[in-house]
Amino acid sequence: MSACNGKAKGNAKLLENLRDEDLVEISFDWQLWAREDQLPPRGDWHTWLVLGGRGAGKTRTGAEWVRGMALGLPGFSDRPVERIALVGETLEDVRSVMIEGESGLLAIHPKAQRPHFEISKRLLTWPNGSIAQMYSGNRPDGLRGPQFAAAWCDELCKWRYPQETWDMLQFTLRLGEQPRQIVTTTPRPIALLKQLLKSEGLQIDSSTTSINKAFLAAGFVKRINEQFGGTRLGRQELEAQILDDRLDALWHRGSLDQLRQKEAPELTRIVVAVDPPVTSHAKSDACGIIVAGLCKQGRSYVLSDETLSKASPLKWARAVVSAFHHFEADRIIAEVNQGGEMVEAVIRQVDRSVAITSVRATRGKYIRAEPVAALYEQGRVHHVGSLPLLEDELCDFGPGGLTNGKSPDRLDALVWALTYLMLNKGAAPRVRSI
Repeated sequence: MSACNGKAKGNAKLLENLRDEDLVEISFDWQLWAREDQLPPRGDWHTWLVLGGRGAGKTRTGAEWVRGMALGLPGFSDRPVERIALVGETLEDVRSVMIEGESGLLAIHPKAQRPHFEISKRLLTWPNGSIAQMYSGNRPDGLRGPQFAAAWCDELCKWRYPQETWDMLQFTLRLGEQPRQIVTTTPRPIALLKQLLKSEGLQIDSSTTSINKAFLAAGFVKRINEQFGGTRLGRQELEAQILDDRLDALWHRGSLDQLRQKEAPELTRIVVAVDPPVTSHAKSDACGIIVAGLCKQGRSYVLSDETLSKASPLKWARAVVSAFHHFEADRIIAEVNQGGEMVEAVIRQVDRSVAITSVRATRGKYIRAEPVAALYEQGRVHHVGSLPLLEDELCDFGPGGLTNGKSPDRLDALVWALTYLMLNKGAAPRVRSI
């Protein structure tokens, strides 16, 4: 029995003879139920970095810390913190995970303490007057102007603009005697995380998925460990390990970071590339959807990763057409190895007017990817912002494919897009306005 399971079961025995009102009060006492790694560090610190596997309790840890700061609870803050920033990957993630999720801020408060959520104002207000405001890792400039005494950053390694958003947030933490922030994330070896690990005033806690199995669905941990245990993906997603680059990978994170741009210049050509799955059941491959463009100087910019998991043909076709119109693309590049004429037919079912070029693979994935990787080495391809899931695939793709054995669907779509834009003489530019 793990320590946290023993604590939970031991506490449960103490509750058997208590009154209902006492049970309610105790059920919200985080100090009673939390693991040691889920409680704030003691001493003088500025940033608390909570690294955790999937389902390890990171969200609950972050939400309880915010609650403790807003209410001035013992062990968290000597007095209520009046202004708090909530920063997630997107505003939708802040709402659906950090605020309204099962372990989010609304769920962990007893009714009398629960903050009022005004989604139109992106604002939480506690009965004592403390407030928390919502911000997105996709919009660094949104943090210009406000000021806070505390901040909760969730899934930092998935932010589109991690460095820019983080830098803007640091300027806002200027209220109170000791501004502090908590970062809850499954680790990826991005430059910002490596930078944080070397910073002063840092406290780190790390937890695996297995440590929280008492609060996960029966059989989940066993099944997920059987599937991913011992793999590179499992070490990152379940054991919360920060992994170095795969030595034989075609791409490396340091190079991608050097080629990263905040925005693209005027583009002469934009395409949406799609690598559709064969089927749409629960174990199907994802549908890789990548948007990329070419500038008049001959460099390409990867604009967006719109990849979908477990999508029906109609769903992924709608996503492709939506990206085509949103980015004002010129053409859809569709791989037809698996679906043949059906691929183009389902896209035209959504919009008959879009321009489509069908492509068919005649060589293996690694051989097709090598000339595209060479374009990166020549400094001719840039990523606009961070594209974490795509970059995970790129940096884990070697001669034998991905270490987890799955299909590199994002990478495949990227290869088709850049091959068309930069290695296909038929992709002539046209005059456009962005």
